[in-house]
Amino acid sequence: MAQSTPDPSKIAKGKCPICGDPTEYEQRPFCSRRCANIDLYKWLSNGYAIAGKADEDEDGDDANAAAPPSGARPAGGDEGED
Repeated sequence: MAQSTPDPSKIAKGKCPICGDPTEYEQRPFCSRRCANIDLYKWLSNGYAIAGKADEDEDGDDANAAAPPSGARPAGGDEGED
């Protein structure tokens, strides 16, 4: 009996990011459903985060944007000038 050649698109490539075992095609990029669930739990429990300084103004607007810079002329600054 001749051996069948495996479908190249279904050959596991790489390592599982959780445990380091070879990946399984059906669970890519993980090796098993267990490791996929461990990763999902980390995402849902905020286990993954980018280190950095917290933004105090979370809406992205600058709190000082409404205040004009010192020495600035008010809007419609042509009033009273000749």
